[in-house]
Amino acid sequence: MSFSFSPAIWLLLAAVLVQLYFAAYYFRAFARRPPEPVAPDEEPVSVIVCAHNEHANLLRLLPLLLAQDYPAGFEIILIDDRSTDGSGTLAAQFPGVRLVTIRSTPAGLAPKKYALTLGIKTARHERLLFTDADCIPATNQWVRYMQRGFADGAGLVLGYSAYAPEPRFLNKLIRFETLLTGAQYLSFAWRGRPYMGVGRNLGYTRAVFRSTKGFASHIRTLSGDDDLLVQDAVAAGVRAAVVAQPGAHTISEAAATWGAWWRQKRRHLSAGKQYRLADRIRLGTFVGANLLFYFLAVGLLFFPVNWVPLATVCLLRTVLLGAVYQQINRRLKGQLPAAALPLLDAIYFVTYLALGISLLFNRSLRWK
Repeated sequence: MSFSFSPAIWLLLAAVLVQLYFAAYYFRAFARRPPEPVAPDEEPVSVIVCAHNEHANLLRLLPLLLAQDYPAGFEIILIDDRSTDGSGTLAAQFPGVRLVTIRSTPAGLAPKKYALTLGIKTARHERLLFTDADCIPATNQWVRYMQRGFADGAGLVLGYSAYAPEPRFLNKLIRFETLLTGAQYLSFAWRGRPYMGVGRNLGYTRAVFRSTKGFASHIRTLSGDDDLLVQDAVAAGVRAAVVAQPGAHTISEAAATWGAWWRQKRRHLSAGKQYRLADRIRLGTFVGANLLFYFLAVGLLFFPVNWVPLATVCLLRTVLLGAVYQQINRRLKGQLPAAALPLLDAIYFVTYLALGISLLFNRSLRWK
């Protein structure tokens, strides 16, 4: 069967063209965008950290938060969510840290959302920045950079949270997944189509929280204290800003085992079914085009007559898409070897398919 008459080859090429559209219009344009404008440091900020049995992580995080260089002033609110390891006692050791203690969560409510709600009610300032206890700010300019996103009337500020590099393959796969997810939600937002953020590095105002009635629409859903809130805020007309320069990143340690990462990803993906239809279509088109490419590429290997056009299309995709991913890799300081990106891409989408199938057959999720 010739290239010109092979429906599978044409379908493969169509899948690649869809991927290249996303790569060119969203990812490459975002990677090459000019730096965010500098805004004055005039408004105080409340930094909110929710912690459940995070004593060791808080010992590392709190001094770094207190050392932030932000002349307009900020407060740190530590929410001790039912900890049994003495996490809450750390507030007394660090002057300037205000403590909110959660003894129990009302039945049926998502624990983290309930805890965050009480923390937000305690905050003194209009602008709120959020990170997790197992994160650290990349620099002492994190607060300064992130608050600049509120300039020009933005009510949401979407930041990027990376994972610290380690030599293991799982770590590289997690960092690639984080890089690709970041490329999606940051570039979509930059193009005016925000759909999610990450609670490890997120900002919004008290007015935004009120406009969404807090987490009311999904207070019983375990996940979504970040992306589902963004969904509700955008639906209410809130404008989102992107702050993605390296000084505004936060850094976490990646899951150490495949099982831990699998559970984490299942929890994150479970919120996707509550996204707006347009967002689900956009994301589904991107993921579907990638999955279709790999499915067809493997299938066509069994038909030697298609090997030449198959190799041509695969080479085209590898070169062009790899170049864009490397631009994102550099822009977001992914620190991934360029040569490994094609392999990580293939393994990630196979894993993504497996995660989706697992959610269809087993919807049970758990939190700390």
